[in-house]
Amino acid sequence: MKTWYFLAFAIFIASVFSSSGEAMDKKKDTAIVLAMFGTTYPEAISDLAAIKDHVKNAFPDTEVRISFTSHQIRKIWQQRKDDPEWQKRTDIPAEFMDARGLLATVGDLQDAGYRQIVIQPTHLYHGEQFMDLAEYVRGLNSIRTVKKKWMPFSRPIALGRPLLGTWGDLYAYHEDMKQVAEAISPLVEKAREEKAALVLMAHGNEHMSSGIYGEFERVVSEVYPHTCIVIGSVEGYPGIDRILEAVRQRNIKKAVLAPFMIVAGDHARNDMTGPDADSWMNQLERKGVEVIPVLQGLGRLPGVGEIFVRHIRDAAQEEEIQL
Repeated sequence: MKTWYFLAFAIFIASVFSSSGEAMDKKKDTAIVLAMFGTTYPEAISDLAAIKDHVKNAFPDTEVRISFTSHQIRKIWQQRKDDPEWQKRTDIPAEFMDARGLLATVGDLQDAGYRQIVIQPTHLYHGEQFMDLAEYVRGLNSIRTVKKKWMPFSRPIALGRPLLGTWGDLYAYHEDMKQVAEAISPLVEKAREEKAALVLMAHGNEHMSSGIYGEFERVVSEVYPHTCIVIGSVEGYPGIDRILEAVRQRNIKKAVLAPFMIVAGDHARNDMTGPDADSWMNQLERKGVEVIPVLQGLGRLPGVGEIFVRHIRDAAQEEEIQL
């Protein structure tokens, strides 16, 4: 009888450890890829690192990696990686110095045994970069092998939505916009403390009007009705001309000028606050506006990191991926 009890106890202990091992393997099987446009400015890397840290804290048992979607930015970092002077720098994490494209990053994960992947873009809205990213994911998910066991992934790769959301009836982008409006409260509070307007510089594009900025401006005006907030973009409409017209119409004499971009990189340090006569800061100052510049990307705002975490959870749930 004692032998039977001992055998039953041994089987129970073995099953517990076996279940635990399977759970660990399941966790190891899952990864998150943060698909970032990237930046060439070392000072702006902290904006991106803050997002990764936020995501890693939310999913401590899940592998989290980054990739840069900009071919030009990756090329610059590849050149720097082989430069002895850049190799001496200690302020740039190796994963950013060696940032790879999406396909290479996903390929590395697949080779390492990760078969459930969530890709979360850190792009602002459903524009060119996100559309290209979605095509990459669609292509990877279209892979079919003769034998199912040789499929590269056990579940379809999940794709999260951009910061300001996207079209469709699954998630209301109006809610995403409201959450972003609430996330930029530190910038609004700074404008209030300075008794100033808040001028946000977005990126925009030359292909079509970025009407999403106008809609977001309406949302932030509703969330912060007592603060003057104006949004323009570097490329396309609405540009600096609209900002200057708002300055005239609203008699703005003081403004907090900040990037409405994930990083405070090239555009923030040149187009927004650079020494050239056509930088936004210089153009505003020529109109008699006292400018208080903010060289910090949205990536460092905790609320923005939390939005990306929610988008990751939503994407994973759609494909039944356990994080």
